[in-house]
Amino acid sequence: MRVALVQLSSGHDVAANLAKVVATARSAAARGAELIVYPEATMFAFGASLSGIAQPVDGPFGSAVRSLADELGVTIIVGMFTPADDGRVFNTLLAAGPGGTSSYDKIHLFDAFGFQESRTVAAGTDLRRITLGGATIGLATCYDVRFPVLFIENAAAGAEIAVVSASWAAGPGKVEQWELLVRARAVDTTGFVLACGQADPAVLGVVAGSAPTGVGHSMVVSPYGEVLARLGAGEDTLIVDLDLAAARAARDAIPVLRNRRPLGTSA
Repeated sequence: MRVALVQLSSGHDVAANLAKVVATARSAAARGAELIVYPEATMFAFGASLSGIAQPVDGPFGSAVRSLADELGVTIIVGMFTPADDGRVFNTLLAAGPGGTSSYDKIHLFDAFGFQESRTVAAGTDLRRITLGGATIGLATCYDVRFPVLFIENAAAGAEIAVVSASWAAGPGKVEQWELLVRARAVDTTGFVLACGQADPAVLGVVAGSAPTGVGHSMVVSPYGEVLARLGAGEDTLIVDLDLAAARAARDAIPVLRNRRPLGTSA
């Protein structure tokens, strides 16, 4: 399976962000990508009100992405915001492709490092997996990567690939934490991890505020935790061919999913 990770820096103009998706998806598809992954908050960046821009997955943004995926014959995974019932929004990954449209609402909200995502974003409750070319792909968003059980549950249900879309907050040691966590989730699950983050706006000359933006360093990691390919801090596209048989072989060699045992509670 040929995959593309599109590392971009989104802003506060939905139409301009969609135009970036259209241009980069067409370019990636022309290079043979079957799966094209975008960062969290691609539709609209953090740092401004989200309630006014949230759309259902079948709204204008989602419909445009679905039409683009149909046109190109690819699957596109992209971060957007959808309305929640309580006036907040969901931090949603839209997955659109030949198999139909699915979505995942971020479960673990980024209430950390002085930022409180839960103030404006409602937590999702359900895991989500999609299939493509005989492979099962689990979906996750940013802060989810710090919670191994989500990835293990998806892998135990058959996911050989995990997608992590992120708008990773900058700060001391944050790039190192990003790589460490992404590689750990690959080792936890003996599966591929496709980790696609927002580019670092500082590289583009943009001064970031207090909201999470991005640090770049998108990467593809093997089932053994090896970084197969990575990007730097700026806007770019990473194209990688995955050997799905490698994940199956890794699970035979290191059967951590089969060897799991239930843990009791102490008295």
